[in-house]
Amino acid sequence: MNADSSHDATPYLPKDPEARHDLGALRRASERCEGCPLHENATQTVFGAGEPGARVVLVGEQPGDQEDRRGAPFVGPAGRILDRALAEAGIDRHDAYVTNAVKHFKFKHTESGGKRRIHETPNAGEMRACRPWLLAELRALDPEVVVALGAVAAKALLGGSFRVTRQRGELLPLPDLDLIGRPKAAKVAAETAARERRARSPEEATGAEIRLLATIHPSAVLRADDRDAVYAGLVDDLRVAAEVLA
Repeated sequence: MNADSSHDATPYLPKDPEARHDLGALRRASERCEGCPLHENATQTVFGAGEPGARVVLVGEQPGDQEDRRGAPFVGPAGRILDRALAEAGIDRHDAYVTNAVKHFKFKHTESGGKRRIHETPNAGEMRACRPWLLAELRALDPEVVVALGAVAAKALLGGSFRVTRQRGELLPLPDLDLIGRPKAAKVAAETAARERRARSPEEATGAEIRLLATIHPSAVLRADDRDAVYAGLVDDLRVAAEVLA
């Protein structure tokens, strides 16, 4: 599938403006989303999960096989890694809302034709099509910090030029939500961060109230040769986010 810009989930959002700020209404509306072709093969939409008052939003890539079957995000092996890392970093799980940049599972079957479903990375068009759901979640939640788990989530938030490898663990101002995922988002975040560093006092800083931090996806721990070291790095990054909530 190419990065078709014609796909868009916006028509599937609730029509009522108030409902667009209600997580329950958004979740129910997402169940019928056909904003891109990924819905055709996925079992169901996997919307975000957490309390309306969540102070931190953790954004992953897309649901995996178990998430697709169970209809909830981060319930597989990567989710268990994330839960443990959050606890070690000092982030109360009840303060966290977990979601994904793309709400349907993208996969292919094994070459042998077996039943096993192999994860495929969402392309730019699929991320763009699903962006209205992520924006609606962020508007409804108004968190203090957003954590991008992995490269896909980071690009969904700050555009394709952002590199997790260069700026992981660094607190950045979250750009205006109208810029989320667009090419200039990373540049605006960097310029705002530089302006804040130059400010002589907090009153002179003009940055965003919501902070953004990028780190690895917890599934990277499962793929790593040295799992302990990679896991420790994830926890260290999450501790930076925890400081915002302290």
